[in-house]
Amino acid sequence: MREFSTPLTVDIAKTGNLTDDVVANARDHGDFVQFSRKSNDGDWTEVTAAEFHDQVKAVAKGLIAAGIEVGDRVALVSKTRYEWTLFDYAIWFAGAGTVPIYETSSAEQIAWILEDSGAKAVIAEGSDHLARISSLRKTLTDLNHVWTIDDNAVDVLVSLGADISDETLEEQRTTPTPLDLATLIYTSGTTGRPKGCVLTHGNFMFELGVAVEELDKLFKDDDGSTLLFLPLAHVFARIIQVGCIKARVRMGHSADIKNLVDDLAVFQPSFILAVPRVFEKVFNTASQKAAADGKGAIFQKAADTAIDYSRALDKGRVPLLLRIKHATFNKLVYGKLRGALGGNCQYAVSGGAPLGERLGHFYRGIGLAILEGYGLTETTAALTVNLPDAHKVGTVGRPLPGTTARIADDGELLFKGGQVFAGYWNNEEATAEALTDGWFHSGDVGELDDEGFVRITGRKKEILVTAGGKNVAPAALEDRLRAHALVSQCLVVGDGEPFIAALVTIDPETFPHWAEQNGKSGSIADNVDDPDLVADIQAAVDDANQAVSKAESIRKFAVLPIDWTEEEGQLTPSLKLKRNVVMREFRDDVADLYKR
Repeated sequence: MREFSTPLTVDIAKTGNLTDDVVANARDHGDFVQFSRKSNDGDWTEVTAAEFHDQVKAVAKGLIAAGIEVGDRVALVSKTRYEWTLFDYAIWFAGAGTVPIYETSSAEQIAWILEDSGAKAVIAEGSDHLARISSLRKTLTDLNHVWTIDDNAVDVLVSLGADISDETLEEQRTTPTPLDLATLIYTSGTTGRPKGCVLTHGNFMFELGVAVEELDKLFKDDDGSTLLFLPLAHVFARIIQVGCIKARVRMGHSADIKNLVDDLAVFQPSFILAVPRVFEKVFNTASQKAAADGKGAIFQKAADTAIDYSRALDKGRVPLLLRIKHATFNKLVYGKLRGALGGNCQYAVSGGAPLGERLGHFYRGIGLAILEGYGLTETTAALTVNLPDAHKVGTVGRPLPGTTARIADDGELLFKGGQVFAGYWNNEEATAEALTDGWFHSGDVGELDDEGFVRITGRKKEILVTAGGKNVAPAALEDRLRAHALVSQCLVVGDGEPFIAALVTIDPETFPHWAEQNGKSGSIADNVDDPDLVADIQAAVDDANQAVSKAESIRKFAVLPIDWTEEEGQLTPSLKLKRNVVMREFRDDVADLYKR
């Protein structure tokens, strides 16, 4: 199939903007607990829809008093926390647009975004962010204000706006239309300098107008709740934030991954969203713990049973013996895994990178359906998504209502829909390249099956062509390799070379368990050539090679002494590999793979 459309089934508002949801909630459902907010002492307190509305109004008045006008841009640099959401809506109430910046961004990255966006103000989280921004002030002529959350930014702005009337606020709040800027999100920059994606109120209204209806078991559950822990600077977490407020789903924030398991246990979300690496880590940690307790074989049998059970569901019939085995492991193993996510989690939404078929079947087999979707910053998150009642593991689902997917002649996925962005900020050339004749060029290569489900097979610019002329999509191999407990990251190479090879890094959290079990001493760097470590990675490579033809398989690999991280610049904040950076920094290691 070359093209598939899903008809629009809901009416999308032609007027108003995203702030209307907050106003309507406060007016009609003021006592609804919109947030569970974690305080500094670790206690959780409730924030009702009416209280949130009042807080947003008060902060927005402060922004107006500081000179923020309709159409201005205000930057937000912070970890995921309650104040992030509060300021996001306050900026919208003032008629302005939010420019989110990852809190891990360097001074140079922050400088580019602030300069390019022309932000008039910045709301930063702490002193370290303030220091980075302060060093730039002389070069940023548009920047008039910097407030710090940890230095009472909320109280300062509330006090500043005390004399602003409700009428003035309402005029600025209601001025933006669906066609106006809601947020300017800069791509994380796997290649080149980040580009600002112009997302309008209408883009969000379209995306959530259909997504809330389609994902009704998540958003229309009377006891629905979610705990956000991904960066809100990323469009994936952001769309869930806006969706929760639109649909009145209780929401919490957790910024510290170290406390995530404890936070999940207290919050007990009914659904979560995460990138595939999170699901890989949960699986690998459970596998390693079982092995350390002498129960590795039992866990492996439980995992295989879960996968077989999920595959049987696809066939429409689960054999009796498999049902019995599954019920046994449900009591012994699966319940504990679900407990790690709070014990109440029924669904998970995965995006940002391919999940992998094996993990998808495993989680569905233990009773947690992972609804894998696909989208980009340029498309206000999801273009396609698997649904509770239309779920095909290994795909990213069908196009959302009102969205059309097309396969171009070269295999690239093209899309049309109301969630597709208006273009890149101050960059007509890049806009013209991404949008032609109304079609958005995703840069991804994929397939459409006869039921309209989309399968991503790789990145158009990342396709490797071997010396023998074989086209190879590295993603299929890399996703499978990363699923191994010992593997943290990997890079498949071979463009113009006689065979496919790979660089592999070792997970620093998993390695100590492996070393203890195998009687090894020293660091990862001390063991990169250890025969047992190499043998385990070879087993992972052999497993990955099962997903491809012999001509596409990895023939040689090297284990590196260090890991690739966001802090060192090899990963984006959403944990995507910056291939160009790794290829540049590790070119000698790549060259060594092909030495005769």
